[in-house]
Amino acid sequence: MRERFSKPLPSAERSFYVRVMAGSSKLVGHWLLLGQADPDRLAMILADTARIAKLGEPEATPDGRTLMAWSGDAMPPRWAARTALFLLVQMPARPEPRDDEEACAWAYCWLRNRQFESLESARAALPEHLREALATPLEDAWQDFRGQRLI
Repeated sequence: MRERFSKPLPSAERSFYVRVMAGSSKLVGHWLLLGQADPDRLAMILADTARIAKLGEPEATPDGRTLMAWSGDAMPPRWAARTALFLLVQMPARPEPRDDEEACAWAYCWLRNRQFESLESARAALPEHLREALATPLEDAWQDFRGQRLI
């Protein structure tokens, strides 16, 4: 019903939104790939971190099978993507997004995990190793954020 009342999105915004949605599973998959524990433990860490860092309130702690599904064809909940980014950014290995879709999800979640006054302040707060990789996606995410559309 909401779609009926929404105005059509410009194609650039729609394209960004589609890339974020596709990249969210890849973002969770990146956490699954780099996390140093079995999938059940990584799912518990993800849910517990979401609650502690106030990135979302999972109704229940997912299991490893659910985490693996979210990193594949199943769309992860917003809190899972936001928390995966939160954890990846803190890793000493300094991971970066692996493709454009994942970079869009990283940038989108970056803006939603913290409050920024401007695009410049969001860019300056990024870890140094991510500034180049997220330069364009962060601009697109900022435009999306300014439009106040949420996933």
